[in-house]
Amino acid sequence: MGKTELMQYVEDLVERKQFPEFKAGDTITVHYKIKEGNKERIQNFQGVVLQRRGSGSTETFTVRKITNGVGVERIFPLNSPFIEQIDVNKVGSVRRARIFYLRNLTGKKARIKEKKR
Repeated sequence: MGKTELMQYVEDLVERKQFPEFKAGDTITVHYKIKEGNKERIQNFQGVVLQRRGSGSTETFTVRKITNGVGVERIFPLNSPFIEQIDVNKVGSVRRARIFYLRNLTGKKARIKEKKR
């Protein structure tokens, strides 16, 4: 069994949750399970998707939000067992797949147009 065949076999074993379609520029809420001691709670992380990267079981996405005037970015593995659900709040209209230019913008300039349905 070659390396690619082995990766394919392992990816088939991984249980995948069905999440809604989202891409860079969309505003989403990620409901993430956090363990504190022996307690478990769900934390919401709402922000703009900067990028989706990778494929298959190694796919990740980066979400950015502003908290108390400080930009916070978090990278989530798409197939993480700690992700409870993902809600798409707004579908953004951007021209590129990785919108890192958003890091340098503040205030009203950092807004993303909503896609017309």
